[in-house]
Amino acid sequence: MSPPPATPQPSYAERARKLVKLAPAGMLSTVSRRHAGHPFGSVMPYALDEQGMPLFLISAMAVHTQNLEADPRASLLVTPPDWSDNPLAGERVTLMGRAARVADDRQSVARAAYLDRHPEASQWADFGDFGFWWLEVADIYYVGGFGSMGWVTPAEYATARP
Repeated sequence: MSPPPATPQPSYAERARKLVKLAPAGMLSTVSRRHAGHPFGSVMPYALDEQGMPLFLISAMAVHTQNLEADPRASLLVTPPDWSDNPLAGERVTLMGRAARVADDRQSVARAAYLDRHPEASQWADFGDFGFWWLEVADIYYVGGFGSMGWVTPAEYATARP
C-alpha cells in the first residue's frame, strides 16, 4: 500500500499574502532625513488594495511622511497579530518598494478600503494634513520560521490567494 499523497503546501507568495491580509499594522521603515542614510521605523496601520498593496493614511506632520517626501524608498515589516514568545521561529514578511500619494482618481477606493479595515480612522481621515499613500511593492522577502525563507516577486504576490 502506497502512502497517501502529500498535501500541497502553500507557496511563499500565498503565505505572505495571507499574513499581510491578517495583520492590521506593520513597521514602516523610511530613509531618515535627519540622519542621512539611516532607517527610521514607525508603527503603521495599513489596508490593502485589490492587488494586496499596502495603503496608508498618514499625516504630513509625521516624520515618516516627511522622509517619504524626500526619498520614497520604504519597506513594511509585517508580523502575525499574535506573534509568539519566540519571534525568530515565527513567520514575517517584508514588502519593499516606493511609497507615493494615492492618485486623485483612486482616492475613493483607497478611502473605502482603509476605513473598512480601520473604521476608527474616520475621526481624522478628513483632516487637511492627512492623505492616502500606497506602497508600490518592488520585492518581497518571506520568512516562515527557521529554514523556511525566500524571495517572492510582486507578480507572484499579486496573483496569490491568501
